[in-house]
Amino acid sequence: MWVFFSDQKYLEKYYKLKTEAEPIFKMKNSKPITDKIREMQEFFGLKVTGELDSNTLKVMKQPRCGIPDVGQFSTFPRSPRWTKTDLKYRILNYTPDMEPADVDEAIEKAWNLWSSVTPLKFTRVYEGNADIMISFVAGFHGDFFSFDGPGGTLAHAFPPGEGFGGDAHFDEDEYWTKDLKGFNLFLVAAHEFGHSLGLGHSNVLGSLMYPAYLQTETRNYRLPQDDVDGIQTLYGPPSSTEPPASTPPTETPTETSTTGICDPHMTFDAITTLRGEIIFFKDR
Repeated sequence: MWVFFSDQKYLEKYYKLKTEAEPIFKMKNSKPITDKIREMQEFFGLKVTGELDSNTLKVMKQPRCGIPDVGQFSTFPRSPRWTKTDLKYRILNYTPDMEPADVDEAIEKAWNLWSSVTPLKFTRVYEGNADIMISFVAGFHGDFFSFDGPGGTLAHAFPPGEGFGGDAHFDEDEYWTKDLKGFNLFLVAAHEFGHSLGLGHSNVLGSLMYPAYLQTETRNYRLPQDDVDGIQTLYGPPSSTEPPASTPPTETPTETSTTGICDPHMTFDAITTLRGEIIFFKDR
């Protein structure tokens, strides 16, 4: 079969295919390449043939997250997680594609997805270091995972840890929007923040952590159950917001004057009974 340079690069980047420098395309009967194609097909629920058929090539062409589906970021071995529940994030710069206020709203909304199903709390800071640094960059930007221009890789994020740990980078060569005209920042950010919290990719079509970008209506968007299950495996469900049951106050008995009950020196003008009750009259 023919394996073009771009297809080979896809397998190298997302499925850890190890190859030496190759020409632009070459007839391949290489078992490592066939195995990686089969691995990719299995991950995406395609017919597993080991061949670059039309459905496989179609998936390869989809815009997607830059985190590999297997290898070091597969399901984030050793399950890295934050050891605290109060996390700070900082937006280092803005894309010119959107109003800053719209970027802020998309980022906050993305964090709220995760905080709604976990004990995690996210607070924005405007200076200094933060647990999670968010930036819009293009091409090579200092983390050895260069972006590739329009299309292809949209963004990437790092699992919890020191240095780049938790940081999320968005490819400035993409057209970011608050709707579905370009790439919806809220959807991509929510996906990347899943990585920032320790989640790998899911092969469940429709899940937020599915690696390929899927246009989805964002109004009233709720985190799919597959993603809820994944994040709660790391952090558990939200803490109860109900106040603890309060103990009724203990009333201290007070000493009451006997005059108000029955004064032995009190006299009445008349006494009668009515419907079985005794009625006293005084000063009438």
